[in-house]
Amino acid sequence: MPKHPKVTIVVPCFNEESRFQSEEILAFAKTRHWLQFTLIDDGSTDNTKETLMRTAAEGGGRISAVILEQNVGKAEAVRQGMVQALRSDAEHVGFWDADLATPLSDIDRFAKVLRERPDIDIVIGSRVQLLGRNIRRNKARHFFGRIAATAASNVLGLNVYDTQCGAKLFRSSPLMQDLMHTRFITRWIFDVELLARWTNALRDQGVSRPEDKIVEIPLECWVDVAGSKLRPKDMALAPLELAKIYWRYRNQNQKDQF
Repeated sequence: MPKHPKVTIVVPCFNEESRFQSEEILAFAKTRHWLQFTLIDDGSTDNTKETLMRTAAEGGGRISAVILEQNVGKAEAVRQGMVQALRSDAEHVGFWDADLATPLSDIDRFAKVLRERPDIDIVIGSRVQLLGRNIRRNKARHFFGRIAATAASNVLGLNVYDTQCGAKLFRSSPLMQDLMHTRFITRWIFDVELLARWTNALRDQGVSRPEDKIVEIPLECWVDVAGSKLRPKDMALAPLELAKIYWRYRNQNQKDQF
């Protein structure tokens, strides 16, 4: 059988003691020799730190825990985890929400795309509510998500359906390392900012259609788990963050072309 590329998944955690599914992660990692998990504790004030350290200790070398002494926010926690993952020998790196709203089994599907299609660099999950699929989202968040995705598509110049699904996998490369080198200017919609950085970099390299290197996979199952850290205030600030992304990346890129 052909060698399976190594995959590292970053899981950011902040006060996830009551939601963190340690046994599920341990069982999943145990059956996949090519998979590593990097668990990030983002300065939690409950017992998340101890939970992650215990999970790592039981992970047989396939799970590591990174403890941040202060809360830096999800964007920075993910970035720091990705920087570490990109320095390893993993060929594919990504991040996954700690609540496992997206089942871990989808890591197999995402990795299969990158393994079989060398022309693809990014795989992202899409919560498309189709018949025959189990996509259960809070109605208000679903409505907000559709508006946000439309706005993000315009900002990015890409027809992306779901920028905010917390399941993404990337092909490891020097370019991805460069994109993760500096902190994000956004806190919650850093997924959009990362795509903006990536599309800018490809267009600078003369790639006219970066969207041909991304695949969105409609998820079979996604269940909204109670306890989300996303607050109404954060949703209200999303338009401002999108504006910041536009002016920092898209608008500047357009100016540079003239």
